[in-house]
Amino acid sequence: MNDAAETWWQRIVAGFAHSPAPTVTGTELALVILLAVALCLPRATWRHFGLLATVTHELGHAFAALMTGQRVGGIRLGLDHSGTTTTYSRRPLAAVWSTFWGYPVPAVVGAAMVWSGFNGWGPAAMSVGTLILLASFLFIRNGAGLLITAAAVLAAVLLVLFVPPEFTGHVMIVLGLALLVAAVRDLGKLATVHLKRRDRLATSDAYLLSRATPVPAAVWIVLFAAVVGAAWWVAWQPMSEVFAFLPSALLQGQGAAPA
Repeated sequence: MNDAAETWWQRIVAGFAHSPAPTVTGTELALVILLAVALCLPRATWRHFGLLATVTHELGHAFAALMTGQRVGGIRLGLDHSGTTTTYSRRPLAAVWSTFWGYPVPAVVGAAMVWSGFNGWGPAAMSVGTLILLASFLFIRNGAGLLITAAAVLAAVLLVLFVPPEFTGHVMIVLGLALLVAAVRDLGKLATVHLKRRDRLATSDAYLLSRATPVPAAVWIVLFAAVVGAAWWVAWQPMSEVFAFLPSALLQGQGAAPA
């Protein structure tokens, strides 16, 4: 056990060094996108992967609160993808800031993972993510939350231990794209609450923001969508280079074919 813990810690520390950027083909990237969609759209897979999106959402609230000097009372997570982060602040603007950074955060984190994966910082992203998940135990306040967080930490530890550093970038691209898709799915769910299931408005960050400010909930949803869209744009930059290479590669292959 001690040897495994020491190996894990060495991998965590070593992860912060820059590694060669992985070679990602157009075929692999297309399959990765399909895998990301498969994790987020079918109910069977979303039931499990969606919990990671919920953890990321609630950690976004907590991190934004800590950034503005608020006290984080705790995070409660549910197996039904519900979550609540309790913060304390005497400054209304600080409370608005921490409330906003929930729905956009999975997309922001996903874009950071994709960028890191393509640019040789996949192991660093893995190390940072694992340490953040471990630190989140300080804020979890219910049994389901401990179970969900422990599962996420276990998965991260296993990835650090058993995924070769040269392959970690590929893993980060998969997870990052899945979180980006998850952010879009959650935005759709949020819009549905406001349009069709208004009995559940109390669970909506946009509704809470509209109650705390003069800004309507619809505007907050648009702002969420703008940040998610910007995250997708950042993630698309390295992806577009891979897809742009395909036509030229195909043309070169045709030109090299014997007459």
